[in-house]
Amino acid sequence: MNKFFTGFRYLLSVAAIFLLLPAGAAAAATHTVSPGESLYLISRAYGTTVDALRRANGIYGDLIYPGQKLYIPGESPGTYTVQPGDTLYLIGLRYGLTYQSIKAANGLTGDIIYPGQKLVIPGNRSVGTGPAPVSRGTISSGPVNYSRSDVDLLARLITAEADSESYLTKVAVGAVVLNRVKSGIFPNSIPGVIYQVDETGSYQFEPVLNGWINRPASEEARRAALDALNGVDPTNGALYFFESWVPNSWLQSRPVSLILDSFTFTY
Repeated sequence: MNKFFTGFRYLLSVAAIFLLLPAGAAAAATHTVSPGESLYLISRAYGTTVDALRRANGIYGDLIYPGQKLYIPGESPGTYTVQPGDTLYLIGLRYGLTYQSIKAANGLTGDIIYPGQKLVIPGNRSVGTGPAPVSRGTISSGPVNYSRSDVDLLARLITAEADSESYLTKVAVGAVVLNRVKSGIFPNSIPGVIYQVDETGSYQFEPVLNGWINRPASEEARRAALDALNGVDPTNGALYFFESWVPNSWLQSRPVSLILDSFTFTY
């Protein structure tokens, strides 16, 4: 009898532990918060939403702290829920797939997707299995260290340079700045690159010269800056961009990386 009640009490204690866990925690992945991370960055990295993270962890605000363990809500295998600011191209980068393959798997005839939409991921792939996964959004991304003021500055440059362009072009503009930081031939910080004046007295970025750099950043530009800082680079390492109609023979002579909207990106 004693053994029966001992075993019964043990089962009750185990059940109580699972009842105390947030919904979905038992089968979910976990993430340890790093310095500089936010619920938004973590949700982007795992393909979930801020609200879903809050619900899974019993969080009522946005405050998290380094070292905190967060439960990541599970996603059905082979599916992805579209987040605000996502594009088929960026989702493809997460999974190491081409955007064309994602379109084909979902029977899409265009490139338009919307937040909350469920997409089938070909081959049942999970985040990070491809050659170019998006990093988890820690305070350091590769060799580029950055602060919150750097994020704001980068977002303001993206707003000033590419506010009327597509989201992908905004990310590409941010990536060029970061490629310069890492190149060894430009200043090694985000402010240094953006505010650089060359030996002829020329500003590298016109918004610094005309003052548009001081305008507030748009929300989409902030997301694009974070994606660029997290390693997304549609340009594959480009160091320059310019509006394609600009009659600059030196820029026009550079090897072309790609053309997006009204911008040409070169090496």
